[in-house]
Amino acid sequence: MFTIYHNPRCSKSRQTLALLEENNIEPEIVLYLETTPDADTIKTLLGKLGIGARELLRKGEEAYKQNNLKDTGLSEQQLVDAMVAHPKLIERPIVVKGDQAVLGRPPENVLALID
Repeated sequence: MFTIYHNPRCSKSRQTLALLEENNIEPEIVLYLETTPDADTIKTLLGKLGIGARELLRKGEEAYKQNNLKDTGLSEQQLVDAMVAHPKLIERPIVVKGDQAVLGRPPENVLALID
């Protein structure tokens, strides 16, 4: 079972979804801008990705600048809370299979999850 945290307006997200479908995988699609993941879900995703919250932030977003998220003194929880409040900050797409996840940047990263 695959899940993709997807933004249909993002070309990398669309390319990643297409790559999954080309491999006969019909993932559960989570439109995370419409159904924002809660803090526990984001923490679970970070664990599956094996990265810290700062690495999942989209640093070019206006909310990143407005909330001074470049401040290295911010805790993991504060960064997670910012992503909950501003889901555009979440890097995309995230593809999950079981206890593993990858960022679809580049889209070919998802091939590591396909048996």
